[in-house]
Amino acid sequence: MQPPPQPQGAMATGAAILTVPCSVGRRPKRSSQRRGSGSASLSVRASSENTVTLLDYGAGNVRSVRNAIRHLGFGIRDVRSPEDILAADRLVFPGVGAFGSAMDVLNSTGMADALREYVQRDRPFLGICLGLQLLFDSSEENGPVSGLGVIPGVVRRFDSSKGLIVPHIGWNALEITKDTQLLQGADGHHVYFVHSYHALPSDANRDWISSICNYGDSFISSISMGNIQAVQFHPEKSGDTGLSILKKFLSANFSGAKVPARRKASKLAKRVIACLDVRSNDNGDLVVTKGDQYDVRDHTSSKEVRNLGKPVDLASQYYIDGADEVSFLNITGFRDFPLGDLPMLEVLRCASEKVFVPLTVGGGIRDFTDANGRYYSSLEVASEYFRSGADKISIGSDAVYAAEAFLQTGVCILFFPLNVQLFPHYIVISLYQVKTGKSSLEQISRVYGNQAVVVSIDPRRVYVNSPEDVPFKTVKVSSKGPSGEEYAWYQCTVSGGRDSRPIGAYELAKAVEELGAGEILLNCIDCDGQGCGFDIDLVKMVSDAVTIPVIASSGAGAVEHFSEVFEKTNASAALAAGIFHRKEVPILAVKEHLVDAGVEVRV
Repeated sequence: MQPPPQPQGAMATGAAILTVPCSVGRRPKRSSQRRGSGSASLSVRASSENTVTLLDYGAGNVRSVRNAIRHLGFGIRDVRSPEDILAADRLVFPGVGAFGSAMDVLNSTGMADALREYVQRDRPFLGICLGLQLLFDSSEENGPVSGLGVIPGVVRRFDSSKGLIVPHIGWNALEITKDTQLLQGADGHHVYFVHSYHALPSDANRDWISSICNYGDSFISSISMGNIQAVQFHPEKSGDTGLSILKKFLSANFSGAKVPARRKASKLAKRVIACLDVRSNDNGDLVVTKGDQYDVRDHTSSKEVRNLGKPVDLASQYYIDGADEVSFLNITGFRDFPLGDLPMLEVLRCASEKVFVPLTVGGGIRDFTDANGRYYSSLEVASEYFRSGADKISIGSDAVYAAEAFLQTGVCILFFPLNVQLFPHYIVISLYQVKTGKSSLEQISRVYGNQAVVVSIDPRRVYVNSPEDVPFKTVKVSSKGPSGEEYAWYQCTVSGGRDSRPIGAYELAKAVEELGAGEILLNCIDCDGQGCGFDIDLVKMVSDAVTIPVIASSGAGAVEHFSEVFEKTNASAALAAGIFHRKEVPILAVKEHLVDAGVEVRV
């Protein structure tokens, strides 16, 4: 097998376009050459008139934007110098990551001045997400940090002190405030957002605003001034609505058909996520499998790994069926060499060419040292997943170890009174934990933003007679334990549920939020594969405890289980696997049931 591409860091500029044949199947032997099937690439050979210039400064998943542009029939020219910006006929800036890190790269390469000049010339420009925020005067993110100064205003963090879940992740509605060709037909439709910071409307920037979105308060979701367009949401991840918006910008004279009318969206939608557990079977083929309390082998004499389909084919079908996100869990990645897992990276590359909703991948994202003694940081590992098409990465076992270490750093600040005769004893002022900045959570969220980091929590229910029996957060359970116990705590596990750890799901969730997680994927080993519904007690406990989004997972068996978890908990999304793979419950049936139950979803 050829050696894996060496990570170039999160801030490498001018990333080359890489075309990979979409042939994903048998895992190659480590000593053999990797071979493709010779299938045609989805890249479009475009004329210079049909080419867009892309500013990719290397800090996140820009592959999704590339794939969307090519899917729409346009070619791409990469920016490699400030002069390339000024020479562009049509420029797309898909900003990703943190505001300060992005401005550091733009300033150090001279691209910031080139961008300002390009915009001032009123040349066709489309900024996406951070590409919108950087146009403003400054941001509070790790700051204040000065931006490009094109639009008056400060980019501020959403206020979670009033119960708002931050980051703002999911499908929300647009309210059009200016008649623009770019947003024709998008009024009231759901588009995909993932961000913690936002630009607020004001009298000073009112003329720039083309749409707003409400999340706690109204914020700027798009701007339009002459040829300058920018959107806070991700059109490349917003399905047909987003692709229509992107094509309007790419086609100078595009007057296209409006997006088909549908039920008008009003607020942030609850998400329905399809999960694919990917591993190699006994023949070495990559398959989608499904566990029964994390056991993925058939309970027959063959004991073979359950094979429910091919990863890319299933992911593509779930996108067509209406899944709001697709999550890959790589459960047999190279344990000692995650960057050598070329088949899984190829799954991501190929899926991102066909799936235009967010892709999350988990498995093997941690610090490691290879057989030659070469050290790779978790940031380098995550960067390779992002470059291969992931929008978010999911960390499991490594997050548990990081949280345990963080919680063990408790420090007391003691106050000793000046008058020891009146106050002979010291007073404890505070008890707090210390962040080292070295954990995978801290490293990755610092560069890519916490909205790109998901922590997967895999607990087992442990029944107790009283909350005083354990030093962990307990809940009064809906159904008593086997010996009549009325309480339970949820013990976290690592290594795919094989090893238990001395930390509870509640304590882990609180700790990883502090360390930089932007979302929690909350599983329950007891419910996995049972089809009896989500563990409502667990989901409610954790979703009430944190201010970041929580995805409910494990146990879905009927459409009613989705409405139940949304009605009884603060979960932002619900994830299922087996019932979708086996076609027992179609995604559309889940969405239709939620609509009938009065739950806002993207239809």
